[in-house]
Amino acid sequence: MIGTGIGNLAAGIYLIRDGGFKGDQITMMGLEEHGANDGAAVSDYENEYSNQALSNNKGFLAKGGRMLNEETFENLWDVLRSVPSLDNPGQTVTDDILNFDHAHPTHDVGRLIDHNGPRVKNNKDNYRHMQFNNKDRMLLTKLMMMPEKDEERLNNVSIAEYFASSPHFFTTNFWYMWQTTFAFKRASSAVELRRYMNRMILEFTRINTLEGVTRSPYNQYESIILPMRKYLEDRGVTFINNRKVTDIEFKDTPLQDDIIVTGLKYEEVDNDNKEGHLDIDENDLVFDTNGSITDSSSIGDINTAITEKDEYAPSAALWKKAANKFYQLGNPDKFFGDRTQSEWLSFTVTTNNHFLLNEISRITEQEPGNALNTWIDSTSLMSLVIHHQPHFKAQKPNESTFWGYFMYPRRNGDYVQKPVIEMTGKEMLQELLGHLAEVDPSKDNIKNHTQEIMDSIVNVIPVYLPYASAMFNQRAVGDRPDVVPKHSKNLAFISQFCEQPFDMVFTEQYSFRAAQRAVYTLLGIPLTEMTPMHHYEKDPKVMARAAKTMFR
Repeated sequence: MIGTGIGNLAAGIYLIRDGGFKGDQITMMGLEEHGANDGAAVSDYENEYSNQALSNNKGFLAKGGRMLNEETFENLWDVLRSVPSLDNPGQTVTDDILNFDHAHPTHDVGRLIDHNGPRVKNNKDNYRHMQFNNKDRMLLTKLMMMPEKDEERLNNVSIAEYFASSPHFFTTNFWYMWQTTFAFKRASSAVELRRYMNRMILEFTRINTLEGVTRSPYNQYESIILPMRKYLEDRGVTFINNRKVTDIEFKDTPLQDDIIVTGLKYEEVDNDNKEGHLDIDENDLVFDTNGSITDSSSIGDINTAITEKDEYAPSAALWKKAANKFYQLGNPDKFFGDRTQSEWLSFTVTTNNHFLLNEISRITEQEPGNALNTWIDSTSLMSLVIHHQPHFKAQKPNESTFWGYFMYPRRNGDYVQKPVIEMTGKEMLQELLGHLAEVDPSKDNIKNHTQEIMDSIVNVIPVYLPYASAMFNQRAVGDRPDVVPKHSKNLAFISQFCEQPFDMVFTEQYSFRAAQRAVYTLLGIPLTEMTPMHHYEKDPKVMARAAKTMFR
């Protein structure tokens, strides 16, 4: 296993559970312990960001927040039913998450916020209304109804290009909600929007309240990753956390038809980058994470802005070397060659009391745990996620944490006059407080408590993520390799950058399903035995509700 992210962890479980492997037959090699499903004390990221001097390593950090979905994450729930809970003996991780979510259902009442405050009250702009015109409806319906076999008609077509004849689409409540819920930009691929509209059509009717969002009890690292790792470790799987694979060696075959891995070159990063080599037998299996959305990320703190790394994503660089040897292995440059399509900047706030959290709840009119708030008038398009507290097991009773992000980090702030990417954590907090104060209806406006809030801050951690939504970049058929490429005898790709029919990237479900497809294909298990998926886009009742929502 090249990479120790959630996809390879799932593949390890499939190998043991469904493939009859023993744990000691599996080795996982990687560097980034805290990937896309992360969450920990800032001090736990010391090795990951050892070359970035920080003035304050206090508080907590989550680079991002992942929204789960009970109805469409079929592979995830199936695998996690095999993983014992770390917190509740006799339960599984699926039990943990679904029991928590059912006890704390999401109902967002402050989803969109403009200069007048939450849009829940204004009849005209109330975000229950999608605000489509007939041209918007026609184009969106046409996109949804396009047969999968015709997707190549959308090769390298952006969402902006697809809706060029109806720019009104980008002013609707629907677009503000959809893009910030799922992380689309106008420059993103129209193909991926098509897939989301089909796969997530059940959520279309409730996108304004995000009632379909399933939340884990704690951050995804503690709620999902750690139990999966323990399951594998308990069964003898070897984890090597200091090894960076730098090249994949292949057997010379006539006309380069067969893809057979024969060796891996690597560096040991905490051992003066000592180089090594691992022989791979033709009967061994190699699973590669061909691209990570948290690669090349940069961290700051309350007093320190991030320093952008110019490097090509390391996991994609390995993929690129392989793709240069075999034509059927895709085109990583489509996803990692243009940061403007994919970059975000997130920030995690830790406070030593609950004053700021309570003020945000008052202004947004909802309790912690109710998903997402987006300030649609913010130049950099700022959103907040206020988690159910505590979000980290090590969080003290007096501490609060929450997370937010800017979708356009190179734009200037509205209250701090510099590009967001150049701001310290303190300046990002000032930008947030400016937006909160603007919509605060109270006579005792939050701006009157600025010093009290600043005194409560433990840390504000900015993280620049150049490839956060790279899987949505404009692409063509063939730019993503198949999970098991044609003629591959022992190599599979498990990531957000392999090709699978129908399913949607930027979800744990996609990685889990790629893991199952990889294991089943290489072990000769019939793909007809893969976990069944729902097709709500074929359910007449669901589609009738969606059609009604189009005119809501």
